[in-house]
Amino acid sequence: MVVELNWISHRARLSAGEVAVVDGETNESFTFQDLDQRSTSLAYHLQQKGINKGDRVALISPNDLSYLDLLLACSKIGAIFVPLNWRLSTKEIEWILKDSRPSIVFYHSEYGEKVSGFDPKKTIQLDNEQYRQLVTTKDAPFYIPVEQSERDGLAMIYTGGTTGKPKGVILSHQSILWNAMNTVISWNLSKEDATLTVLPMFHTGGLNALTIPILLMGGKVVLSHSFTPKKATQLINEHGCTIILFVPTMYQAFIQSKEFQEHSYPSMKVFLSGGAPCPLEIYDAFKQKGILFKEGYGLTEAGPNNFYIDPEMAYEKRGSVGKPMMFNEVKIMTENQQEAKPHEIGELLLKGKHAFENYWNNPEATLETKRDGWLATGDLAKRDEEGYFYIVGRKKDTIITGGENVHPLEVEHCLVQHPAVVEAAVVGIPDSFWGEKVTAFLVVKQVVSAEELTSFCAEQLGRYKIPKSYHILEELPKTHVGKIDKKELKEMGLKMS
Repeated sequence: MVVELNWISHRARLSAGEVAVVDGETNESFTFQDLDQRSTSLAYHLQQKGINKGDRVALISPNDLSYLDLLLACSKIGAIFVPLNWRLSTKEIEWILKDSRPSIVFYHSEYGEKVSGFDPKKTIQLDNEQYRQLVTTKDAPFYIPVEQSERDGLAMIYTGGTTGKPKGVILSHQSILWNAMNTVISWNLSKEDATLTVLPMFHTGGLNALTIPILLMGGKVVLSHSFTPKKATQLINEHGCTIILFVPTMYQAFIQSKEFQEHSYPSMKVFLSGGAPCPLEIYDAFKQKGILFKEGYGLTEAGPNNFYIDPEMAYEKRGSVGKPMMFNEVKIMTENQQEAKPHEIGELLLKGKHAFENYWNNPEATLETKRDGWLATGDLAKRDEEGYFYIVGRKKDTIITGGENVHPLEVEHCLVQHPAVVEAAVVGIPDSFWGEKVTAFLVVKQVVSAEELTSFCAEQLGRYKIPKSYHILEELPKTHVGKIDKKELKEMGLKMS
């Protein structure tokens, strides 16, 4: 039996001439009918090239319509879409290609060197006439529908690999569509909504957080290669964006920019932060301008959307990601495997049809992460008496110093309240006396002494939580998705100690 999983054709039937995607670099627009026709043409050509159900189709490109062309074409013929992280080194890309074994690789010329070791007969350049013909063949014979299940893989997104080799996360049709439907219903998205996708689309946040849910509802997606406050402001205002996801490091630059001070962003319903816990001063900056702002939470293996909070409530519950969405379950488990009480910290577990299927060729890691139907996130969280959840940090980032547990996020929130501090990251560095030494890395806008910072922290934190040392950097190292790279900071701390 052939199961119909081709939602884009149904949306094109309902919204044929409506604008679905705008290329923020060229200002070219594409309708839902365009998306359906392009992916249908590409699906046919992929089958002609011998791509069958379960085969991997890789892409390395800046944010571009080709992400949607390939994802939707794969959904039609049962192939698995593998977006590659262009920020990785050539050696790292080669490892992922060897692991995923794609049957074909599409690439933008900007990253041609990174796939130069792959069989040239199985590569196609995006920015040339050949690709244009693949997606715009008029009256191409229809692709051959294949028997598919909702649990079949649709996309494979590789994790960041900060603690070892990256893992290929298999997201099924079910995973992606239930995340989208849950987001639409819980967040009240409609065809009137528009978003700016500037997070890289090789990341689940760029592809699945808002892009797919808004297209599913018939809304508009504006694609941008890169982020600057000036460029983001221009695209938001020009295209009437209503909801946007940035990561905290983007917001740090955004709220300090001239554009943020000068514009009111009248079309925006809410700005959303994800990818990492958000510094509380970002809430303050938006509140002062009277603009709604809230946090979300997700990970490649789940969603990436899992909670909802009313933006009006977000200022009262600063730092909370809200309550579980309509169609997922959440619990917090303590170290002794008991469900946590209010304000008790434990590991966050998730359950729902939006969760990933498995790690590619890694059954051991799959069993470690999926436990009795629950997804163990590795993140620490707590909830209050009213059921609002707060992300405390990564389980592996917890610092044990002098026998006491220190959660870096609490210390970071304290440090960034100091008027001299722009950004802060706290890690534990091995120490013969303390076990681990609480160590802070800071970006500052004026000279500040360690004594002054220690005195400031002492007003808000227990003594054992106060950093034992401070290091001033020009810029905090970031991962490929804009998160602070604590692995690199720990390595720097070891060298400095």
